[in-house]
Amino acid sequence: MTQKLLLVVGAGPGISLSTAKKFGREGFQVALISRRLDALQQYEEELLHLGIKAKGFVGDISAENSLKTAIESVLKTYGKIDVLLYNAAAGKPGKPTNLNAEDLINDFNISVVGALTTVKASLPYIENGAILMTGGGLALTPYADFASLSIGKAGIRSFANSLHQELSPKGIYVGTLTIKGFVQEGTYFSAENIAHAFYRMYEEQKEAEIIFEEK
Repeated sequence: MTQKLLLVVGAGPGISLSTAKKFGREGFQVALISRRLDALQQYEEELLHLGIKAKGFVGDISAENSLKTAIESVLKTYGKIDVLLYNAAAGKPGKPTNLNAEDLINDFNISVVGALTTVKASLPYIENGAILMTGGGLALTPYADFASLSIGKAGIRSFANSLHQELSPKGIYVGTLTIKGFVQEGTYFSAENIAHAFYRMYEEQKEAEIIFEEK
């Protein structure tokens, strides 16, 4: 049987890498997209050291053509995607009236538009698979000092929920994990705990949104 593939868009050392490790331990091979080649090489080595097949692909999430090219390279290499994780967000700190249009648009491109580009490029190669997205508590309770990120998290939440409505009848699960806390090792909101939550979502494939919060 062909090994399943997890594609992580927005690869980084926290949630992305921990989720890659979790899925890898469950038998997945991993493809990673980030704009930094040196970081991708580091993640590859770390995953390979754990016995997880992994390959990085350079792509700028904020630039549509660059992101599409990276996804095309993934598809040429593997031919399919079983699980897609979109874990990219941006938000220049500042209150709403301190934002300028350019910064807000740039942040929104990474937080939301990149997800749209990724899904549309990947969808023809996802069959009975899953699309997972990293949400945040700022979508539920905006914070003035992080207005741009709050808008981005609200956008990805709306996009993921509407995409769930569209794709679930076609056998593709879409779920967003809304993290109501700051990611920090040694706490409930550790990247490892979040990775386990993402894997449970993939296994269960029930709710369009899971609120990840400490009870």
